[in-house]
Amino acid sequence: MNARPPRKPRDPVDGVLLLDKPVGLSSNDALMKAKRVFNAKKAGHTGTLDPFATGLLPLCFGEATKFSQDLLEADKTYEATVHLGIMTTTGDTEGEVIEEREVDVTREQIEAALARFRGPISQVPPMYSALKRDGKALYEYAREGITLEREARPVTIHGLSLVDYQAPHLKILVTCSKGTYVRVLGEDIGAALGCGAHLNALRRVQVGSLSTERMITLEDLQAHPDPLSLLAPVDALLSSFPSVELTLELAKRFLNGQRLALGKEAVTVPSEMGRVRVYHEGKLLGTANLQEYAILAPERLIAAAQ
Repeated sequence: MNARPPRKPRDPVDGVLLLDKPVGLSSNDALMKAKRVFNAKKAGHTGTLDPFATGLLPLCFGEATKFSQDLLEADKTYEATVHLGIMTTTGDTEGEVIEEREVDVTREQIEAALARFRGPISQVPPMYSALKRDGKALYEYAREGITLEREARPVTIHGLSLVDYQAPHLKILVTCSKGTYVRVLGEDIGAALGCGAHLNALRRVQVGSLSTERMITLEDLQAHPDPLSLLAPVDALLSSFPSVELTLELAKRFLNGQRLALGKEAVTVPSEMGRVRVYHEGKLLGTANLQEYAILAPERLIAAAQ
């Protein structure tokens, strides 16, 4: 029997890819396809998009995976189409229709309903979700016909605007905090209007400070002659944090995990305390917490910088 040829070693790839996830593909499947293109050692995504959803899925490779949690915590913006008058088991197009109602609402009624959902609200997570109960995902219970009690969770709708209304389709733009289920928001808007609803389409257009500007489809990625050129640098994930530039000696100490008293050094320090990006000669060294008295405490370090 012929032995299998040895598997090609994975490559050390660092950076961020802004993928335009297609409809019908899970976030993890999209990640695996992109990872194969780069033959990357390590990769992860920064927050799941449902299979029926499309749009911005930032993928982190190598050292960028250390900072992916920041995007999981970030606010996100979506374009959504709410189909009024039809309710489904899942709250979106993947479920079965469970009820239909007549739709007779005006733009003024829609605007009044949307106003009720701006700001801090409480949301009951859907049964068709990946949240766990006793080690089992809620959607697994739902597929068995079991409905469990779920506690409402606080989320914040930072922005909610009406883009277009051509009955029965209602297009909205939503900017929300982490943990928000836009399909539940769509259902709740339908309930507030008295006709019910489900989410017909969902497209993510912003995650934190990342937008669709450099987004690329899987097809274009797979066909690109130099896919590495499509990667944004690791610090694309950290652009919202102020930066600190260290001297060579301070950079060495920082990369050894030492806390630095920057008040005694010839270093420009941001005016506010909190998380910062740390550089030497324009090269990212990692992140740190800038504390009282200009103390710089290392947080996550870039191995390649050492």
